Amino acid sequence: MKRLFLTAFIIVCTMVTVNAQDSGNYKRGIGIRAGGGYYDIVAGSFKTFVTEPGAIELNLGFRPYGYGSYSWFNLSVSATYQHHFPIGNVEGLRWFIGGGAVAYNTFSKYSDYKGFGLGLFPTGGADYKFSNIPLNVSADIRPTIGVIKPYSYYNSFYLGNVGASVRYTF
Repeated sequence: MKRLFLTAFIIVCTMVTVNAQDSGNYKRGIGIRAGGGYYDIVAGSFKTFVTEPGAIELNLGFRPYGYGSYSWFNLSVSATYQHHFPIGNVEGLRWFIGGGAVAYNTFSKYSDYKGFGLGLFPTGGADYKFSNIPLNVSADIRPTIGVIKPYSYYNSFYLGNVGASVRYTF
């Protein structure tokens, strides 16, 4: 895990020095989202603006559970629509609201801990694009409603799905 974060950090730093940008706005970003969701803990993140205020964020994530021989993991895909609004006079700083869906599968050798799940969530957060480097950071909350649960461990409603993202913008 430390190696993954170090590699991502080196890649972002290299891209920053190679391709600095002037604007506080961006069209697309790719990077990592880390959070406390019950379906993922780390995810690849791709965000693209489809209109000036509207963006789609796609995540491909995973989360390990358990320990030793009693372990399993989740693989998830989520899509979110986010509508952005400026915050004061700070260039590049915006808040957003929206909603999305997540589909995930739990893999385990124990039948009680495996299966497909589906959730829906509203979302809200803040997004900041640095003006002098191609870097975007954001924080969000995604309280998830479990529509299909793979097993009883999952709650029908999970409030604690909070995340932070770091993306290279282009």
